[in-house]
Amino acid sequence: MPEFTLVEQPASITADLGKHDYVGVDTEFMRERTFFAELCLVQIATGETIYCVDPLNDHSMDEFWPALMRDTWVVHSGRQDIEVVYQTSGAIPDRLFDTQIAAGLLGHAPQMGYATLINVLFDVEIEKTHTRANWSKRPLPDAFLEYAAEDVEYLLPAYEALAEQLDKKGRLGWAEEDSLLLLNPALYDIDPTLAVDRMKGARNLRGKRRAVAARLAAWRETQALRANRPRQWIAKDSALLEVAASMPDSLEALGKIDGMPAGLIRRSGERILAAVSSSGRDDNNYHPPAAPDEEQKAMLKSIQKQVAECAADLGLAAETVASKRDLSAVIMGGDRTSKVLSGWRRSLVGDQLLKKL
Repeated sequence: MPEFTLVEQPASITADLGKHDYVGVDTEFMRERTFFAELCLVQIATGETIYCVDPLNDHSMDEFWPALMRDTWVVHSGRQDIEVVYQTSGAIPDRLFDTQIAAGLLGHAPQMGYATLINVLFDVEIEKTHTRANWSKRPLPDAFLEYAAEDVEYLLPAYEALAEQLDKKGRLGWAEEDSLLLLNPALYDIDPTLAVDRMKGARNLRGKRRAVAARLAAWRETQALRANRPRQWIAKDSALLEVAASMPDSLEALGKIDGMPAGLIRRSGERILAAVSSSGRDDNNYHPPAAPDEEQKAMLKSIQKQVAECAADLGLAAETVASKRDLSAVIMGGDRTSKVLSGWRRSLVGDQLLKKL
């Protein structure tokens, strides 16, 4: 088991942060009962020391966060870690290297887990025995802390091994470029007006019913944010979609909808009905995305074939170069901001795709 230092006063280690080229970073958090993830532990490997920083003991983190942001973070599948740190601190690191992304660009399986990567690189077995632990529990058991420390113990050696291999293949810049995509705050900002896009089934609604769903999704998002509770605890997707489909005009009609509990109707029934009645003033021109026509299907099939051939030549999985979803967004949705059309992917497949379009 790795040696580590439990840090209960985060400001006490700021002098040791911000002066390293790279630090390994991981987090432990809980989100089963809240809208926002609750940050419970921050693990940092400097190459000399592993710190397990406790953010739940009422000591200020104001000095800690800026110090940590000055270093380049090495993470593994770091999107959720960045999200919880950003939503906790309002800050995001300037530089990042994600070892999962790097492994994919060397031909390893996309979304390779940390334990698998460490086994491949160093023939070391890491036991993922506390993945369902209650990280908000205090004091944290030693076994939890040892597990957490192990999650950053090999991050810096993994970075060095992967970076060396990538550099030999001329792909180190690719990994750095893809890692930086995770540092876009727009990935983590919450906009209630866009909440309807996360409501399963809403994309198939049109006209006024889509407008009702959009208002209800925005209302639920606002309530979930205010109460810091999961969206589905406020109201189920299925219930809100049924409201949008049936458009009730009374509390009695609302009560007949499956999944609409009496308590919710008592607390928020009038607001839900107001969302229904006021949606007539909204833009009702929305139509579900059209099914691809034969020309688009043929184009998608053709470019997928080119991507597969290109990926095979590079020894990569096709989805590492460009997923079907990425390609469809460009061909069917006209998305010109796709990563397929920029950076290292543009010269490989993006230019060819644009020519076809």
